Amino acid sequence: MKYIEQLQEIVNKYIKAGGPWPAEKRAIAAWAVQTDLWKPHPSKLISQCAEEIGEAMRQEHFLDKQGRSVRAKHAARVKDKNGKQITLWGDMRTEPPKFMAISFQQRRQLILGECHQLKIDVDSYNQNRNSGEPIQVIFNFTTDLAEMDGGEDQALTA
Repeated sequence: MKYIEQLQEIVNKYIKAGGPWPAEKRAIAAWAVQTDLWKPHPSKLISQCAEEIGEAMRQEHFLDKQGRSVRAKHAARVKDKNGKQITLWGDMRTEPPKFMAISFQQRRQLILGECHQLKIDVDSYNQNRNSGEPIQVIFNFTTDLAEMDGGEDQALTA
């Protein structure tokens, strides 16, 4: 069984044990540790540390000259000298445009993938579980982005 499947099984055992549902993932994790269903594996410690370092890098921001809070560290998947896919992290204040263009395009693809999965989920729910008015999700973010950038005046011109 793959590690992901083992974690999914822990969630199912939590539900079957009568844990509060819906639940916070921390509550499920606490239950899994208390019931000895999950223990940190020595080989996973480096992976866990790397994930936490990645999260810390994602959260590092600085103020640019215009006063915007900007993410400092960015990741780009590239091939190493042996042709193996690796993820490199860089700081946008020092990386060349080529690196940043790769990083920005890859982040855009991640967002697109999330939107596509959300569309599939909403369509399935509406077709199989929703007997009322279908839930509608708008995937055009132009107005939302303009409003976040400075208000409705910019949204009207977008």
